[in-house]
Amino acid sequence: MEMGLILIFWYGVLHAFGPDHLTVIADFSIGKSRKKTLLITFLFALGHGMMLFLFARLLQAYEIPESITDYGDQISATVIIGMGIYLLAQVMRDRIQLHRHEHEGKEHIHIWFGKTHEHQTQRASVSAFGMAALMGMGGVRGMLVTLGMLESHSIDMVMILAFILGVTTLFLAFGLLILYINDHLLGTKANVRKVFATAGIISIAVGSQMLLA
Repeated sequence: MEMGLILIFWYGVLHAFGPDHLTVIADFSIGKSRKKTLLITFLFALGHGMMLFLFARLLQAYEIPESITDYGDQISATVIIGMGIYLLAQVMRDRIQLHRHEHEGKEHIHIWFGKTHEHQTQRASVSAFGMAALMGMGGVRGMLVTLGMLESHSIDMVMILAFILGVTTLFLAFGLLILYINDHLLGTKANVRKVFATAGIISIAVGSQMLLA
């Protein structure tokens, strides 16, 4: 059993390498503070893992047509493309704002969309969790087939926790990369525009590939 959990953990790590997962995390966390980035990353991993667990249970209990779970991937791809278009539109309309200020002798940089300065931590976190859950619905059947569990084993909470741990490990490592980008590459508005434009283009490319696959 221990070896099986280790394999599930490493499958979670490999599963998290999917360009769609990393693209969504980048879209939600670029320009955010350290705390916000880590929170978004964790909630994405949690939402993805819990939805995989829920649909794994449903697939074992009922004969759900594959076309239904495919809708998750199609909707996710459409949302990812929409996020990419939104980011590019914000860049082209010059709606991405950057403001430097100091708190207790430490310089802080705030980045936001639009003209007014709004803190959107809760909105971004909830959106990331919801997007992760949606993508989990689309990826559950492939996970079960890969692990050989659909026919011969029952999915329990320990298994899904091992999977979530693997996913979270990779997502948090990627979150640290985003933190580096936030800390070192977003110091000027020109760089902010370049980074968000790049994220938008990648989102459109990844989402389009998902729809065509």
